[in-house]
Amino acid sequence: MTDPFRRLLGVLLLLALAACAQTDRAAQRAQAEPGAPLDTMTDPATGQPVIRGPVLTGTAPRTPGKTSGISSIGAPASQGAEALNTTTRSERQQAAAAPSGGERRLGTTIASLGDPSQPGFWVKTPLVQSETQGRIVNPANGKSAKVRLIPLGGAAGGGSQVSLPALQLLGVSLTDLPAIEVFAG
Repeated sequence: MTDPFRRLLGVLLLLALAACAQTDRAAQRAQAEPGAPLDTMTDPATGQPVIRGPVLTGTAPRTPGKTSGISSIGAPASQGAEALNTTTRSERQQAAAAPSGGERRLGTTIASLGDPSQPGFWVKTPLVQSETQGRIVNPANGKSAKVRLIPLGGAAGGGSQVSLPALQLLGVSLTDLPAIEVFAG
């Protein structure tokens, strides 16, 4: 019984020595050839094995056409909404003015922030088929804004995109998805 046990122990010892030799060779090859694929790699953070591939060094190449403007260097990661709002005080007062009458209610829609770089008071909504003047109302607080209604493809209940200044006039947080009423005229 001890003879088979010794043979098994000897085979295991040889396998262990062979594994040590392979690990040493892989480490030597990695030092000799930077960027060469390693036989075994583990993520130092998790200790999990990593897919075999080349060891990458340096920085990633730049995408053609993408540039980093000097104005973005050292600037805070997020600008305040006021900095993005390019409307004047008189434009905001005019948009917040009471309706003159003759409006037609188009429906209620869920509003989300549209492209903040697009200036003015506008709503892209599936509730209209052609561009027209209108007004939106926040039923939660009664605030309203005169806007340009712009057609947006999709179902009538699909939601609308609202300009930054219009959302601010409605007293809505830019991250909320409020239900707003839309009027044409």
